[in-house]
This record gives sequence, C-alpha cells and structure tokens, in this order.
Amino acid sequence: MAIPGIPSYPLPAQDALPNSRAPWVFAPGRAALLIHDMQRYFCAPFAQDDAPLPDIIRNIASLAHAARICNIPVFYTAQEGDQFRPDRGLQADLWGPGMSRWPEHQDIVPELAPTETDIVLVKHRYSAFQRSNLETLMRARGRDQLLITGVYAHIGCLATAVEAFQRDIEPFTIADAQADFDADRHTMAMNWVAGCCGAVISTADVLSAMPEDSE
Repeated sequence: MAIPGIPSYPLPAQDALPNSRAPWVFAPGRAALLIHDMQRYFCAPFAQDDAPLPDIIRNIASLAHAARICNIPVFYTAQEGDQFRPDRGLQADLWGPGMSRWPEHQDIVPELAPTETDIVLVKHRYSAFQRSNLETLMRARGRDQLLITGVYAHIGCLATAVEAFQRDIEPFTIADAQADFDADRHTMAMNWVAGCCGAVISTADVLSAMPEDSE
C-alpha cells in the first residue's frame, strides 16, 4: 500500500495544455499560492535527479519567490507522521499508515522550505481545505483565487481544486508546477480541471502577470 516508485516523465509543455472552460484571469491582488504536500516522504518515490521532480521544485521556488515579493500569501500543506489510526481514517485502507515523524519523512524539501511569513497547514485529507482553516485565512486576506502547485496532481491537487471551486474560490492549476505518478495521470488531472472546475496554466503564465520587479 506504500506509494510506488515513480518513473521519470516530462512535464506538459505550455503549448500542450488543455483549453480551460473557466474564463478566469489570474490577478495577483486576488490570489494565494498553495504548495501542496511537498514533503520528503511524498517526493521520495520520484527520481531525484530527473524529470519531473527537479523541474517542479524549480518552478514552485520561482512562484514562491515572486509571490512573497508581491505580498501574495503562500500556504503549505504538510501531513504529520505517526497519525492516530482513527484520525487517519479511510486513507489508511488505501495507503497504509503513512509517514513517520522522522525529519526525512515530514520535512518540506529544503529547496522549498517555508519562510517565517508563510503559513503551514496540517494536512488531514486529500483536499487542503478539509479540517483546515485555509478558506478562512484566504477570505481574511481578501483572496478568492488559489494557485495550486505540488503533488500529486490527480489526488490532493485535484481534490483541492474541486473543493476550491465548490467554495467559490477560483482554482488555477499550475501544470508544470505539479507532478504525479505518471504522465497519463498528470494529463488526466489537467484535463479534468480544465473541463470541470478551474483554469490550467503554466508557471510562465503566472510569472508574466506579476509586477516586473517580482521576477
């Protein structure tokens, strides 16, 4: 039930992204950035020196840097290790006991370590909104758009996009700042979001809409 090893695959190219049904346009003054589950436990199954992991780390780091300069709130999700079995719930049936409390499991990958201005949310279920105050924190900051990055595209990232949509928060899936079990699942997640709940865009799309001094 552990996460299997993940083969290398290329991230989707900008000209290959699906057309999004949603008409929304990213607006820095309305957005928050989510770095979803980029813990060492979840990144360990990837080839560490081959696509897609180094690529998404680089893209997420660029987005986080620009976001902080533009005063875009940066949120992280991170599970806690050694979860109490009833608290872990049905996830244990599919994925086993999950991570331990060791730093080599729980820590965010060092290239994306949170700063003191970022907000780290304890992750309980696939969606970042479940049993967290993410929506409240966004509303308090006047944010109704969510840039979604991290792993895994067809599981937690997709679930978060769906729930954002259902809470009237516009989700923007950053296609080349997410990774998945394989290219087919990654593509499926992008197509589902584009057709049903959000906008699918690239890292370059986001950075180009930032003020010039943020890049």
